[in-house]
Amino acid sequence: MSNNPDAARRGLLIILSSPSGAGKSTLAARLRAWDPTLNFSVSATTRAPRPGEEHGREYYFHSREEFQDMVAKGDMLEHAEVFGNYYGSPKGPVEEAINAGRDVLFDIDWQGGQQVRASTLGKHVLSIFILPPSIPELERRLYARAQDSKEVIDGRMSKSRDEISHWPEYDYVLVNEDLDETEARLKTIVAAERLRLSQQPDLVNVVRRLNKEFEERS
Repeated sequence: MSNNPDAARRGLLIILSSPSGAGKSTLAARLRAWDPTLNFSVSATTRAPRPGEEHGREYYFHSREEFQDMVAKGDMLEHAEVFGNYYGSPKGPVEEAINAGRDVLFDIDWQGGQQVRASTLGKHVLSIFILPPSIPELERRLYARAQDSKEVIDGRMSKSRDEISHWPEYDYVLVNEDLDETEARLKTIVAAERLRLSQQPDLVNVVRRLNKEFEERS
């Protein structure tokens, strides 16, 4: 945010999407390390926690019944069923952050991205899709994670073609061949988008002050 109190900006909803294994979670972590003021939208999910994960840190872990109740009450900004589990973004914390001028980072799939862009907060969305350099490399990365069985990886690979087909829906598309290079491009995009005119509603006050100073000179 600008140091000039007259030029406070609105927060961005930064959406990162990709097929599993293309690098969006790693890039999201690097973006947060680059700018610790970024709010991370902690998703809710019905899947079981993986080793080392904690409730409220990586995800809010809920039963299917609890999750469905939250959706029914309108407490989710977006939600989807992926690989047999529900995922969603709690609405309240996101709205609060945006209204206070803080950016919120979303690590979500194309379905969630569509819902967020179609929401009342859609005009503040910056969406970025991450592509793998090749399909063999995508599969190699999934096996290298050593988190899923062969059956799960096969399912992710079969789903990746459909996920990749949604790339034209995004504002920016990056091919993640080299992680460091992709990270640098991602930072450039975020820095520039923060300066969009629509994200700086108080610039009108700066212009009014400048006009007043002109008048005082005459």
